[in-house]
Amino acid sequence: MTDSLNQIKEQALSLEPEERAKLVEVMLESLSDPLAMIKDAWSQEIEERVLAHDRGELHVYPAEDVFAEARRIDK
Repeated sequence: MTDSLNQIKEQALSLEPEERAKLVEVMLESLSDPLAMIKDAWSQEIEERVLAHDRGELHVYPAEDVFAEARRIDK
């Protein structure tokens, strides 16, 4: 690792966790288009699911039932 890269690494590691997480996000986004493609695919999937829900095509469960089942399983 070069000296400048080591210096940047040390500075990054001294950041607060939230700042490090944001830095990771920014760095990953700068690396490649596949991340953009993944985001686009998820955006499309979300849109399709919302439309299917609005058309009444999805079987949905009340949140209370889901949480109650999760608590039951966790015991």
